[in-house]
Order: sequence, then structure tokens, then C-alpha cells
Amino acid sequence: MESRRLADTPPPARRRAAPPSLPPPVDDPNRTIRDLLLRSWPGRLFIVATAFKLVIALVRLVGDLPVFLRAINTAATIGLTFSVLFFVTRLVFLVQRRFLCRVRRKLILSYIFLGVVPSILILGFFLLGSTFVSWSVGAYLFHDGYDDVTRNVELMAEAAALEITRTPRTTEETIDRVQRNGSRSLSYPALSVMFAPTPATGRPMVSRGPWEHLRPLNPPLPTLPDWVKGQQKGLVVTTAVTPPDSPNEPELIIRAVRPTGSADAPTGWVVVDLPLDGAMLNLLYERTGVKAGAVTLSRPDASNPLPIASTEPGRGSLFTMFGRTVTRFDAFDWEKGNVLRASVALSFKVSELYTKLSQAQSLQVGDLQNGVVEWGDAIMFILVIVAVLFLIIELAALVMGLALARSITSSIHELFMGTERVRQGDFTHRINIHTQDQLGELATSFNQMTGSIENLLLTAAEKKRLEEELRIARQIQMSLLPRGPLDMPGLSVTALCVPAREVGGDYYDFFPLGDQRLGILIADVSGKGTSAALYMAELKGLVLSLSQIYQSPRQLLIEANRILSENLDSRSFITMTYAVIDVAMGEMTYSRAGHTPLIYLPGPSSPSKGGAQVLIPNGMVLGLRIDGAAAKFDELLEEKRIQLDTGDVIVFYTDGITEAMNTSSDLFGESRLSQIVEEHGHLESEELRERILREIEAFVGSADQHDDMTMILVKIEELARPVVDDRELAQAVRR
Repeated sequence: MESRRLADTPPPARRRAAPPSLPPPVDDPNRTIRDLLLRSWPGRLFIVATAFKLVIALVRLVGDLPVFLRAINTAATIGLTFSVLFFVTRLVFLVQRRFLCRVRRKLILSYIFLGVVPSILILGFFLLGSTFVSWSVGAYLFHDGYDDVTRNVELMAEAAALEITRTPRTTEETIDRVQRNGSRSLSYPALSVMFAPTPATGRPMVSRGPWEHLRPLNPPLPTLPDWVKGQQKGLVVTTAVTPPDSPNEPELIIRAVRPTGSADAPTGWVVVDLPLDGAMLNLLYERTGVKAGAVTLSRPDASNPLPIASTEPGRGSLFTMFGRTVTRFDAFDWEKGNVLRASVALSFKVSELYTKLSQAQSLQVGDLQNGVVEWGDAIMFILVIVAVLFLIIELAALVMGLALARSITSSIHELFMGTERVRQGDFTHRINIHTQDQLGELATSFNQMTGSIENLLLTAAEKKRLEEELRIARQIQMSLLPRGPLDMPGLSVTALCVPAREVGGDYYDFFPLGDQRLGILIADVSGKGTSAALYMAELKGLVLSLSQIYQSPRQLLIEANRILSENLDSRSFITMTYAVIDVAMGEMTYSRAGHTPLIYLPGPSSPSKGGAQVLIPNGMVLGLRIDGAAAKFDELLEEKRIQLDTGDVIVFYTDGITEAMNTSSDLFGESRLSQIVEEHGHLESEELRERILREIEAFVGSADQHDDMTMILVKIEELARPVVDDRELAQAVRR
């Protein structure tokens, strides 16, 4: 016999042995430095990597590292970097967690991220974009100025070559005029011009200009190398004038070469030189606003990327934070004809660069104190005003944000202090927030909540008391049910009671009547809760006393109905089935007072062959306080008797078994119960009970249990009928 709940609530978890002490997780802020270093894998990685780095550093003091130690050193560096990054990240999260524990700090930080950070990003983007644009513009202006100078030198060489080709006798006048015009009109004082005739013509060489850049030569004039076959222009590098004690300082010259006569048979060459010295770079600075600094020569191929020469002509550079860039030119080695790469470091002031650009626009927008205002100055003035307004608006937004954050966090602080007072048990505390916003409404709700929280606590205490009373009532109810195995030779009896609530109304009991007779009772008190349990206790005492007086189930139920109808309230009643099994005679007598039917399954040796039978004798419920109910009860109540044999199965149950519903509101039903008893009636009574219970649980599924479920299974194991002869049997029949 067993009384238990269905498996809709999980059984209490088994008590497990306490696990061994584990280190706190890595992100636990309470971990000490020792825990982080010795009891976490990033800490161990840091220790191991540091140890390897120290050992390798000591080995490196002795000599070079072997290949395998270099690989270990690389792995240790990677591990050390990863562990340091991990700890730095964890430190950032820890600082964030502790710094942002207050709402005020979070709001202030949010305002900073929403207002200040985007402004800084926009400003940074503007400065970065301005820097890139100024670099490009500075390099373009310098390159454009350099191209103008190179173009002028080329034009002078071409003009001189054409004039000499047309009138060879005026060679000296042409060379003199070209040099004079270039040095005066174009402000190229170092400009030098030379006509070098071919040996076949017999004409003299003509040169004009200072030729200071070739002064160490004797004569100080350029010689045409074999690789120069025709016209040539651009920046050339010559080392012919370099003193022996400074071989890494070549001369940089803008040179143009044009042949005279025909291209196939030239009569000579016109060479125009303009040294790229400090004076020339200063001239470019005056015209472009960009100052050239160091000029570095290198080979253009990747085989030798290192500089091979460097020079820094001109005045000191005007470097500013954003006024640096670089530009590159192709140059030629005059002696060998190799192509070199000339990199020029440029510096400029953004204001001067903007002045040069604005001068290109001759638009005038008005007068300022009788002076002309240029378009560039007007744009700069507008930009300054916008920047000042932007700064003022940003500061105002930040101040307003901080004030708003303070007003919000002050209310939140009041709410926090109120919750702390309530947590300490002070329910009289009230929050003083009078703002007309959601925080003010929240404070009002909080004050109302603290006013009613004491009543809620009293209600919770009362509910707990009632739950305790129900628990005690359940213990009493369970104590009224039979305990322990039923010792009745020839019978195997098992029972099941599953209340739908803490205290149910189903009841079953067994009454040994002597002479191998057993009284079996199953009943269902209408309703649930404490009242049903009290009526059940009353019914137990009543039937226990009546079973010793009345041998007939019908007489017992009639007397029980008479007594109960005088004590039950008008809204309560009881359904009950009472049966008496006589093992010695091999029969069962039973009566049903409005209860669910019985299921009888004949055994394999029973003379009444067939499947499970549903036994439904007449009878009405007990305890009805209605006029004429007692007489009607006596009239309808029937008493039935069946012969028993070995292997027979009898099932008593309440309506909670057959009326169990699934999620689709389908009933389990008597036919399904009868089918299960018929299919598994050969099992032992305990196994048959478990089989029925599993089928009900599978049918119900996740649906809630809505009624008590009680069931009694009786299986006839062995009958000991007395042996009588035919004469005694006939006398018994006549009696």
C-alpha cells in the first residue's frame, strides 16, 4: 500500500557531497593577486613566459642564441603579450565596474559619450582630414613650383637651340641674351647657359653665367657623357665636383640639354643649368609657401632602398605639428645615366598655405574700415565664428547634461535610501520627491507601497500559518489511511492514494472481520480541503464501529447513511463502496452507494470466462439532507455477491482515476482502465498498480491533476474452500 503524489513535481534532489574547493572564476573581483597568478591559466602563462624571457636574457649575455631558443623566445614573447593584454583588459573591466557603480557616474559618462566624444571625434576627423589635405596641397604647390622652374629652364634651352640653329653666327649673343633674361626676368641669379659644339664644326664653346656649382672643374663647364643622345631635361645629380673628402654630398642641378642643327647630325648642344641650392629653394618657398628641407637620394629599386646621398640646403625649416610632408622626383646620375629617386622633405605653415590659396581668388566681398576684405579672409572669419559658436554650444550642452544628471541621480539616491530603510524594517519612512515627472510618480508609488507592505507581511504570515495547518492536516489525513502490508492469507492487496491538494477527500480502509473475512472500503467525500479531511476522519470511525456490528454491506451502508445524514451539512455528501471478501467461502459481497463501479477480472481458472467486467450495482450517495432521501436510499441500494477463484482481480477506484484529463480535456475513462486491467491482470498487484499509474501519467502529460486519485487492487492468490459431500451441499441449499 502506498500514498503519494503524481510525478508532476520533481522529487527533492539528493544531497550530494560537497565538491572540492575550486578557485574563484577569473572575472571575480574578490580574487587576490596570488590567486590570479597561481590559480588561473593567464597568471601561469605570465609566470612561465617571464621565466623563459629572463633565462633567454641571461643566455644572450653569454653569446648568440641558438635557433630553438629563438623560437622559444618568440613563443614566450607572444604568451607574455597575451597575458599582459588579458590582465590589462580585466583591470579595465574592474575599474569600470567599481567606477560605474553609481547611476550619476553612468549618466555623466553617457553624456560625455553622447556629447563630448562625438565632438572630439568630429574635431579629430576635421584635423586629420585637414592634415591630409594640407599635405597634398603642400606637396602639390611645391611640385607645381618646381615644375614651373623646370619648364622655364627647358624653354630657355629650346629657345637658344632654335635661335642658334637658324643663325649660327649669333651664338654668343643668343647665349648671352638667354642667360641675362633668365637671371633677371625669372630671378634665377645662378642660371648658367653653355653652347658646346661638336668637334667637327670647329666652332668655339660659348658659356655665360656664374657656373659656381661647377667651379671645382677645370674648366668649370659640364661635359656631355655618352648616354646623352638627344634632348634631356630634369633634375640631375653629378659627383664630378664633389671633393674627395666628402664623397656622399653630390650636387643637385636642374639641367636642360637641347641639340642644335638636325636631330640626326647635331652641330652642338645647348646646356642650361640651374643649381638646386638654398637660394633656389628659398625662391620656391616665396612663390609656393612650402619650405624644402632635407633632400635624400636613393635607388628606386627594392634591392638597395637605403639612401646613398643626402643634402639639406636652404634656411632652417618652419616645421609645425601638421605642416610636414614629402614629395619625390626622378633624378639622373649625370656621369652614369642611372635613374635615382630624390625625396624632398617639405614643411609649411597652414596659415601661409591658406594665404597662398586664397590669393588665387581675386574676389572682394566688401570693405572693413576702408580696407578691402578678400574672399579667403571672409571664409576664415566665418569659420572662426562657427568654431566659437560650436564650442559655446558644446559647453552649454555639457553643463545642462551634468545638471540634468544631478537632478535625476538625486531622486534615485532618495529612492535608494528609502529602500535601504525599508530593508532595515522601517516602514514609516517616506521619500520627499516633489518633481512633476516619472520619478515623482515613482516616489509616490514607493510611499504607497511602504504604507501597505506591513499588511502584506501580516498576510504572508497568516498564509504561512494556514499552510502549516494544512501540512499538519495532511499528516493527520495520511495517518488515517492503512499503514503497512495487509496480512490476509490468500489475498494480495495493494492501494494507492494521490491527493490533488494538500488535503484531499478520498479515503480507503481495510477491516479484518475474522474467519478469513476482510472488509474493504473506498469512499470519496465531496469537496477538498480541511472539511473533506474532517468528514473522512468521521467516516473512518463510523465504519470501523459498524463493520464489527453488521456483516452485510448493505445494512452497514444503510446505518452509515442514517448517521451521516444527521451530521453532514446540506452541501456535502459521500460516495462509498463497501465489500466483504470471504476467503474461506471464495465469495465477495458488496454494495455501492453512488460510487464509481468496480472492475472484476476473472482468473484463468475461474469458471466465469471472459474479459474484465464493470460491476455497477444500484445505490445513491450517503448523507443527503433531503426529505425522503433516507427511504429512497434504502430502496435503491443493492447488495451483490460474486464467486471468486484463484487469479481473480478486483479493482476499486475513485472518479479521479477515470476522470483524469489530458491537455485536450479528454477523460481517461473506464474502458481504458478495464483494458489495462485485462491486458496486465496476470501481473502481481504491485506491478499492476504501477502499470496503471504510468499509463495515467502518460495520458495526462503536462496537465494539472484536478481530483484525488485513489485505487485498491485485490488479487486472489489462493482459496481454501471447505470440502463437503453431496448430502451436506443439498442440506445447505435447502437451508
